[in-house]
Amino acid sequence: MLTSKQRAALRGMANTIDTIFQVGKDGLGDSFYAQVDAALEARELIKLRVLESALLDPREAAAELAGRCRAEVVQVIGSRFILYRPSKEKKIKL
Repeated sequence: MLTSKQRAALRGMANTIDTIFQVGKDGLGDSFYAQVDAALEARELIKLRVLESALLDPREAAAELAGRCRAEVVQVIGSRFILYRPSKEKKIKL
């Protein structure tokens, strides 16, 4: 579980990263989970976006992905959300 200070630090780091995944009308499939899982292992902190055509709202998508990928939801703002999961190498120091 992240503390509020850790969450704030991660939000600051996320300001400079680009959105790397988009959730569309196809929703969240097994291959999408696998890609997000791999990205979390490689980067630890990722930003995603939920398109208007998606059947899920951003909070639902964030919660579903975080649960399935053993990650933490750092922030949900508008149609974007940020996920964090420490990798084995622990690239981000909190």
